[in-house]
Amino acid sequence: MNDMEKKYMLAAYQEALKAFKEDEVPIGCVIVKDGEVIARAHNKKVKKNCAVYHAEIECMIKAARKLSNWNLKGCDLYVTLEPCMMCTGAIVNSRIDNIYYGCKDPKGGALVSNIRFKRIKGLNHYPGMRGGIMKEECSELLKAFFKNKR
Repeated sequence: MNDMEKKYMLAAYQEALKAFKEDEVPIGCVIVKDGEVIARAHNKKVKKNCAVYHAEIECMIKAARKLSNWNLKGCDLYVTLEPCMMCTGAIVNSRIDNIYYGCKDPKGGALVSNIRFKRIKGLNHYPGMRGGIMKEECSELLKAFFKNKR
């Protein structure tokens, strides 16, 4: 992990902390373009009472509004947990260049844990990906959240 990856994952982690304080599953996300964070978001499924309000989706919506363009080519996405199927599909469709994630999601991850999206032939875009950035911190925050729930 280089300094820039840690800097941006730390920004995503700060969003995850906001979700934790709001009693949402603590997942945070930022989108970076040309070295600048252009969008930040965290899970809001409970607050908005809708399953699609994942951190990545919220963040892509904000980035698209900021750029006035659905096509997020030239952007990198940093998220504290490996994206699910829904979010991975949205990332592919938005043409994000690279996905950086904190920890794997053994139950719902669609990059490497359950579905390996790069093995799906014929997609119109295959972003780069790198995992394990601040994985201990990201994992511990999730464990603490679910421990409190039990």
